[in-house]
Amino acid sequence: MLSGESAGFGRRFAALIYDSIVIAAPLIFYTWAAVFLAHGRPLLRDAVGGWADLYHLGLLAIIAGYFVLNWIHSGQTVGMRAWRLHAVGLDGRRPTLAAAASRFFWSLIAWAPAGLGVLWLLVDAERLALQDRMSDTRIVYLPRDSGAG
Repeated sequence: MLSGESAGFGRRFAALIYDSIVIAAPLIFYTWAAVFLAHGRPLLRDAVGGWADLYHLGLLAIIAGYFVLNWIHSGQTVGMRAWRLHAVGLDGRRPTLAAAASRFFWSLIAWAPAGLGVLWLLVDAERLALQDRMSDTRIVYLPRDSGAG
């Protein structure tokens, strides 16, 4: 069981940058394979029809899989490990599959309007963002002397 202070925006954003670099490789490989299967045609609805929608769903599934599976397995993504962040449920344990999936969904909503749902944590008394509140999870920062990780 983990407890710590809610992570601030800076650490969360830095972890997201790290994770973006890590997830770029599978997304590039997936896109390469999709373009190959489309015989070099652009992956747009006008060029490949409904396959374009399937391609976009695949991109989303890869990204969701990366975050959700890491959160339920260890409570951390690669970027979160670098910044000593952990995703936890209200009980201080790793999120369940349902909570992690909910967190991912609400994260998409929170970032969509110029990141306003995430920036909310700058004014929230508990430093919780939209996805924290809506999924009953939170991101905690564990300093090195905390004994964890």
